[in-house]
Formats: sequence, structure tokens, C-alpha cells
Amino acid sequence: MKEHITKNPQPADKSAAESEDRPKVRFITIDENSQGQRIDNFLLKTLKGVPKSMIYRLVRKGEIRVNKKRIKAEYKLQLEDLVRIAPVRVSEEAAPVSTQLKKVAELEKQIIFEDDCLIVINKPTGMAVHGGSGLSFGLIEALRALRPKAKMLELVHRLDRDTSGCLVVAKKRSTLRSLHEQLRHKNVQKFYHALVKGHWTAKMTRCTEGLRKNELKSGERVVVVDNVNGKESETRFRVLKHYEGCSLVRAFPVTGRTHQIRVHCQVSGHPIACDAKYGAEGFTATMNKQGLKRLFLHAASIEFTHPKTEERVKFEAPYDNALTAILKKQTYKTY
Repeated sequence: MKEHITKNPQPADKSAAESEDRPKVRFITIDENSQGQRIDNFLLKTLKGVPKSMIYRLVRKGEIRVNKKRIKAEYKLQLEDLVRIAPVRVSEEAAPVSTQLKKVAELEKQIIFEDDCLIVINKPTGMAVHGGSGLSFGLIEALRALRPKAKMLELVHRLDRDTSGCLVVAKKRSTLRSLHEQLRHKNVQKFYHALVKGHWTAKMTRCTEGLRKNELKSGERVVVVDNVNGKESETRFRVLKHYEGCSLVRAFPVTGRTHQIRVHCQVSGHPIACDAKYGAEGFTATMNKQGLKRLFLHAASIEFTHPKTEERVKFEAPYDNALTAILKKQTYKTY
């Protein structure tokens, strides 16, 4: 990626220092590392500290142009595109990771695997995968702070903020394309563990309820079951252990809808422990008393074909202390 910056003219009554401090127009030539990336995602990475809402506003107003033309936020960058970025002043308060140094440093310990193509990390609960929606930073911004020399770091897939476990980040555009292709053709296997209310029968192995996103009057977004207008969805389940009053299940999402596992557990009559959106208050209260304060949904493993070696690889993420502790407090039950 090549970049050059136009210098601001210096009025006679202004000091050189003041002139240097003013934002400048930036021109960036797109190389193969950014080729195929959406302009909004490219800008989120390039304009570190600039709120997502401001970036979309700049695009709408034509302050961001490609090859001298206005573009939409979903425009995909092409090789040798010339991106013009109007002067943008980044507030010191908006600097995404400067106030979160401890959390960023702790992420290094969560990296399960890393090579020149990708990173597999055990995402902590409570951390969004990217900034936005009122959050100043997310996991991807934190990783970029940890790896400042990396030419690119992009999310291959996502996890809910409260879900922990395996998350894959691409370090090359070719890796991102390969893994996205595998996701489209369902060649990536992701298994989740969930602690759910009640006795999950071994006979119930799949849920295929259609899902639709819905916005409440309060503005909160939830997913509801809708077999008429909802999107086709499928989750396959297997019981791992039965406990008194709850079950540990493994979930395999065949499709990848928003909150799919959480809603499919709810509609099956077995909501996940400590699920603020789709849980059961009584069950959550019981788990809270035992010390669990987080959603018990964990991306336990992920398997795919490595883009470079072409070998099938599988990575597993251990439970955090909270999940390990709550399971130790459960009474194992046989039937």
C-alpha cells in the first residue's frame, strides 16, 4: 500500500507548528494486501481512532473518493485504486487501545496458533470482535496494536461479544479469500459448548427453526423464530454431560445466522446459562449464585484446510476460569 500526503499551505500569520498539526489530505494506492476489501473496513483499519459513524458519514458526503469518484460503503477495492481521504482530525479521546493497554497485553496469552498466514486466538468473553456500536475498540483493533508491523489483520469470521473461544484472523488477503471460500462451501467445522437448562435428551440432535432479526421499540435487536419469513437455519446438537438441572451440549451450526445457537437452544426449551437476551431468569439466577456471571457459550474448536499447506488443521480453545469453575460445582447425573 503506497501513501502520500498533500501538504497544507502555510499562511503568513500561522506558525509552522500549527500548520504541521492540521490534518492533511491522504492518497493511498491499493496493493494486493488490500485488494478485494470493502472500503468501510479498509477505512476502519486505516483511520485508527475515528468512530465508525464518522467514517460512514465521510463516505456519504464524498469526503472519501476512489479514483476521483464517489463510492458507497460496500465498494470493494481493486488493485491500483487511488483512495483519497479528506483531512480527518482524530480525537485523543477516541484512540482505541491506549486506555486498554492491560487488556491488549493479556491477548498475547490467548493466541493459540500463529504463522505468516493467520492467527487463531481464544477470544475472551465480554470483548467485541471489532469497535463500533458504542465501543471504542475491539479484538481486531487490539491485535493490530499487538502486531503493528503486520501489513493486514482481518477477521475471518465473528463471535458474539459474550461468547468466548476460537476466532481466526487472516494476515494475508489470499488467506482471507481462501477461508471465506471454505466457509461458503461449509468446509469449516466450528463446534461450540453450551451449558443449558434442564435435561437435553439424546434424541434431540438438530434444530431447524427459521430465524429473523427483529428490532424492539427500545432499539434493542433480537432474533426471533419465524419459519415463514425467517432465514433457513440448522444447528446440530450432541449431549456431552448431564448434571442435576442442566446439561452440557456440543453445538454444530450448519448455517451461520446471528445468535443462532442461543435462539435454537431457547426454542428447544433449554436456554443457555446466563444468556441476557434469550435465557431463563430462574436458571440464570441459580448460575449467578454459584458464581457464573457470563454467558456459557464457548467456541471450543475450529477445523479447516490451511490455505498455505493445504492440510486439514484443528484448533481447540480451553475454557476460561469461570466456565471451568461452574462445571466443577455441578453434580454429575446418569440416566
